[in-house]
Amino acid sequence: MASLALRRSRRIALAGLGLYALVPRIHLDSDSDSVVDPATGIPFPRTVRVPGQFKSGPLELVGLGVRTVSFLGIQVYSIGFYADLTSPSLKITPAMSSDEKIEHIVRNSAVLLRIIPTRTTSYTHLRDAFMRALQGRLVDGQKRGILSAEDAQAVAAPMRALKTLFPNTPLAKHASLDLYVPAPVSGQPRPIIFRDLGSVQDNWVATELLLYYFAGNGPSPALKKSTVARIEAL
Repeated sequence: MASLALRRSRRIALAGLGLYALVPRIHLDSDSDSVVDPATGIPFPRTVRVPGQFKSGPLELVGLGVRTVSFLGIQVYSIGFYADLTSPSLKITPAMSSDEKIEHIVRNSAVLLRIIPTRTTSYTHLRDAFMRALQGRLVDGQKRGILSAEDAQAVAAPMRALKTLFPNTPLAKHASLDLYVPAPVSGQPRPIIFRDLGSVQDNWVATELLLYYFAGNGPSPALKKSTVARIEAL
C-alpha cells in the first residue's frame, strides 16, 4: 500500500502552485425545528441541507454541547455535530463501539460542525485552537506509528493553507461558524470547508480536525456524551 505521503504528493505539488483554490461558498438551509443547548440556551436546527454541488441527504443533528475553559467553567461556545446518517456509504454494525461508529461516520459520510460562541470572540482565536488540535493529532499519530515523518511533512502545506483562511476580525456572539466536510469521493482529496472563509483540500486535515472533537471526552464532554447517546441506537 502506498504511503500517505505518496498519495498526497500530487496535492502538495498543486499547493506549491497556489492551486488550493476555494471551493464555492456553501449556503445552508435550516429547518424551523430546533434543539436548545441546555447549558447556553443556544438553539440548533434539527436538520440542515447543503444545496449545490455537494450531493447528500439532510444532515441530522447528532449531538451538541458546550465548550468550557478554565477552572471557573467559563462557557466559550456551543457546538453541534451533524451527519448524513442516510448515506449508503455507512456500514455500521452493532459490534462497533461508540467511538468506532463516530469515526466511521466522520470518515464515510458528509458531516458538519457548527460552532456558536456565547460571547464575541475572534476568528484568530478559533484558528489557533484548530491549529493546536491538528498539531496534537499529528504528534499523537507519530507516537502511535500511524504517521511517518514523511507523512507529517506532507500535511505541513495544507495546515499552512488552513492557517491563512481566517481574517483578523471578530466573530460576534451567537454568530455561527460552520465546518463542512462532504462525503468522500474516490480519487479526489476531501475538502474541509469553513463557510464564507474558504477551504483546504486534504483528507488528513478534513477528517482529523473533526475527529479531534470526539477523542476521549473531547473539548466538549457534553457534545461527546450526547453524540454517543444518539449513535448507540445505530
